[in-house]
Amino acid sequence: QVQLVESGGGSVQAGGSLGLSCAASGSMWSINTMGWYRQSPGKQRELAAVITNGNPNYADSVKGRFTISRDNAKNTVYLQMDSLKPEDTAVYYCYIKCITGAAVIAGLPLESDYWGQGTQVTVSS
Repeated sequence: QVQLVESGGGSVQAGGSLGLSCAASGSMWSINTMGWYRQSPGKQRELAAVITNGNPNYADSVKGRFTISRDNAKNTVYLQMDSLKPEDTAVYYCYIKCITGAAVIAGLPLESDYWGQGTQVTVSS
């Protein structure tokens, strides 16, 4: 019902910058939250940055270095990552919380979570 296509990521040296983008498509009635989570080897998936109704929320570890933005017309969320550190190395997953058209038609307009396939970000020291 909902597809998330991620792009960006890659490898960079510490102090460098990378950008991620994620375009959502499908039958979405309304989108509440879009954003990014990340998961390093051996660790649980954690929030990196999300944006809800225009309000960004960042993990403490990325505040001041990452910037999240959203293009509502394109159903796309972006993450600009500056001053990258080796500890930012992870698989970054696009995330969306939305109500689908199918849910509305079914009379159950509940929000559902969807995830992208993940994109690798590697920061070398």
